[in-house]
Amino acid sequence: MANLMGVTNPVPNYDGPNNNRTVPTTVKPNDTQIQNIPDPTRVGRPDARTDQSGADDALQSTALRYDSNLQVFLQNLREAPDLGAEILKAVTWLRGLAMTPGLQAGLAEEISEFLKLFRMDGESFRQFFLTQMESGNRFSGPLLSLLRQAYQTIPSEGVRQDILGFLKRYSDFSSTDHIGRTMMQILKQLPDYLPKSWHDRLLDMTARLENGLEAGTRGENLKLLQGEIVPYLGNYVERTHDLGTARSLLRLLVLNITRYENGGEEGLLSAFRQLSGYGDVLEGLNRLDDASLLKLLRENPFTQASQQDVFSERLASLAQYALRGECGSQVQEAFQEIIRAILINESVYMPLRHGLLPMEWDGKMSYGEFWVDPDAQDEEKGSEAGKNQEGKIQFLFKMDIQNLGFLEMALGAIDSQVDLSVYGPETMSRHGEVIAQDIREILKSHGLDGKSIRVIKEEKPLAITDVFPHLFEGKRSVNVKI
Repeated sequence: MANLMGVTNPVPNYDGPNNNRTVPTTVKPNDTQIQNIPDPTRVGRPDARTDQSGADDALQSTALRYDSNLQVFLQNLREAPDLGAEILKAVTWLRGLAMTPGLQAGLAEEISEFLKLFRMDGESFRQFFLTQMESGNRFSGPLLSLLRQAYQTIPSEGVRQDILGFLKRYSDFSSTDHIGRTMMQILKQLPDYLPKSWHDRLLDMTARLENGLEAGTRGENLKLLQGEIVPYLGNYVERTHDLGTARSLLRLLVLNITRYENGGEEGLLSAFRQLSGYGDVLEGLNRLDDASLLKLLRENPFTQASQQDVFSERLASLAQYALRGECGSQVQEAFQEIIRAILINESVYMPLRHGLLPMEWDGKMSYGEFWVDPDAQDEEKGSEAGKNQEGKIQFLFKMDIQNLGFLEMALGAIDSQVDLSVYGPETMSRHGEVIAQDIREILKSHGLDGKSIRVIKEEKPLAITDVFPHLFEGKRSVNVKI
């Protein structure tokens, strides 16, 4: 029991005037001896503690944050690998590896075909750039533009939810081939983590599914997946209490099965027909019959560009070899960083279009990437300047060119007016006026007006958040919560 009356002998170094101090009734914010002062502007723990550093500035924090998904994304964005440098490492090692005898069957050819894609001239680079842009814009075309306009103008939350529901089905519908390949990859990995006694039946079902995916029989494939494959693997996990890789692959398989089912034509058409009953903006959708709608969704610029995007397919295929360690530890590490950088730039918190620009032109290698914001006018929303910035597009280019150095270009375009700032090495900035004049002539030949053209020496690399400051707001990204 506590000694409330103090009748026993005092404990050394415990009782005394130093330990019987009076707790001040008023908190002084500038008092450095007071820790964990409650902040009424934050929702904190009952004891006002925080387990993360740099709480007020995500970009200054070196600890993993748990209070904000957006701040974690910004922190990861700051720490993202230099994609151009990692591609350079990977290509350097791959070139040496391609000349090594005794490679796994097909790997040398895979590397050789991938390296050939880097050789471009002016026309092939133009096509490569346009393909990258279009293959990354799934929601393009007249129909989806109409739905985007309806989403912005119709105030009803129910209508907006139905539009998003249709777009989700369309996303899964247009990803059918990719989802099918992903399911096959998972099923072909699973035998490595199962006892041999479970292999034969799984291999048989996997072969049947592969034939079904090639034939496009979605209904039969779903029956096989949901009625045989998943119960079989679930029975294995239940009987063996396997909570390792096999269970994780099963969970990933179930997720892709859900997307495969969600992308069916029947559900897609049903969701579309529901939209036609909402107001004058969408009533014209009834004029499309089922066959016309499916053709419109299949034969749009995104689908055509995706079929032509050989670079992405080759990169993904080679990454599988590299991440399994079949190309050596150096290539494996380089591809791990490449994939990490790509995933960060494809995050739901990144409202920008991102693409790669690796090429070999006139015998010189160039590695770069770009970011595009088609809604840059939101940055000045509310101001007089922002009201007049309808249709503004903001670009950021980063390139590392052999024998020249590192270049960065920040470009803003409104209608036919272009603002362009080029940052590069001192050898380039010395001829800044000449280069700027050449750029003006190039823009003029394409019907564009070089409103402001600057070619200056780079002092420090541009951060993405410097060119696109609205990333801090997180208002144009998807808020994912677990």
